Amino acid sequence: MRFASISGILAFLLPVAAAGFAVARPAAAADISAGKETFKKCALCHTDEPGKNKVGPSLFGVVGRKSASLTNYNYSDAMKSFKHTWTPQTLDVYLTDPHAEVPGTKMIFPGIKDKTERENLIAYLETLK
Repeated sequence: MRFASISGILAFLLPVAAAGFAVARPAAAADISAGKETFKKCALCHTDEPGKNKVGPSLFGVVGRKSASLTNYNYSDAMKSFKHTWTPQTLDVYLTDPHAEVPGTKMIFPGIKDKTERENLIAYLETLK
């Protein structure tokens, strides 16, 4: 379908939106500094330093990394069986409720219910490269 002008596009989209269909909008930019602040909740058990683990594995480079792939950390059997790559999407689901996503995980953290807070945290984790 081709539109000759912006008004043609709007004439098409307005009835679609009025009918109750979602029209894609760009997401608001995440706040990396707020995500770094949220990371303090994680820092009880995790570090943002490469190669340094605590009770939980280092989260340096976690975005794009395969789950349970650090060789210097002893993961739970549940996490070893998870077999996912930590993308922003998989992190979002996991961080909402870790025990629902990976039953049997050693992580005792109950999750982050607020979507904006998770988005900010994930944006911060994406900077750890």
